Amino acid sequence: MARPDKAAAVAELTDQFRNSNAAVLTEYRGLTVAQLKTLRRSLGENAQYAVVKNTLTKIAANEAGITTLDDLFNGPTAVAFVTGDPVESAKGLRDFAKDNPNLVIKGGVLDGKALSADEIKKLADLESREVLLSKLAGAMKGKQSQAASVFQALPSKLVRTVDALRAKQDEQGGAE
Repeated sequence: MARPDKAAAVAELTDQFRNSNAAVLTEYRGLTVAQLKTLRRSLGENAQYAVVKNTLTKIAANEAGITTLDDLFNGPTAVAFVTGDPVESAKGLRDFAKDNPNLVIKGGVLDGKALSADEIKKLADLESREVLLSKLAGAMKGKQSQAASVFQALPSKLVRTVDALRAKQDEQGGAE
């Protein structure tokens, strides 16, 4: 790999692996240029989809500290480098693969952890980060409302109990 162009390509790929939250390897055999363009758009603005050379990409991944992908570098390979929400990109890949069976998801890596093709499909089934956060906020707000109701009920229950005790004492005092 003494050629400067190959060294530059490896350095660029290494940077992409290091700067990405996730990387998904796919096989694109049989897809047209127009289909690849559509795929790039479907991944969202926080992902780059690049057709890569297996040998150079394997070297770059290893230099970035990712050795779990070595078995996936065979056949025509393209990598989706995800810098934003990996769920959005995984959904884009899954949906595109449904319409275009020539796109095969091989596997990938998320925050340094290897993912199989099935795990990437499960990731695609998750709701986006924003939806999950809004559901969490809604659940927390609901619990706060319940707590507020309980705290409001305690003083009024105490007042009713004291009034009942006073009335009972008045009855007992008047009966004697």
